[in-house]
Amino acid sequence: MPAQGRDTGSRDEDDLHRVAREIAGRLSALGITLDGRESPDELERIAEAVEDFENAVESRGGDLMMDEPPRGSLAQPDRPGFAIPRRGPHESVNTFIDRMQRAAEDVRRGPRK
Repeated sequence: MPAQGRDTGSRDEDDLHRVAREIAGRLSALGITLDGRESPDELERIAEAVEDFENAVESRGGDLMMDEPPRGSLAQPDRPGFAIPRRGPHESVNTFIDRMQRAAEDVRRGPRK
């Protein structure tokens, strides 16, 4: 394989890990527990589930600035169902995503604020 091909692959892998770190940072800032073993794909799937949940909250009149507390603070959401679900200490990525999706559906079915 030409040297250029190896360089491109290395850059792509570096980019993938950089993006994964950025996603992990955003998720951590939202109070979502990560154990460091999540793959880049799993981090992306969690981020997509969070975005879907946030869209559901906004569609029901929720204010994400009020419903998502600063890290280390207790949530005081307009409605408890508007707070992003927290990942349990030993909860698998798939279980957490499933729970996040159910929470988003619950928000969508609920009354408008």
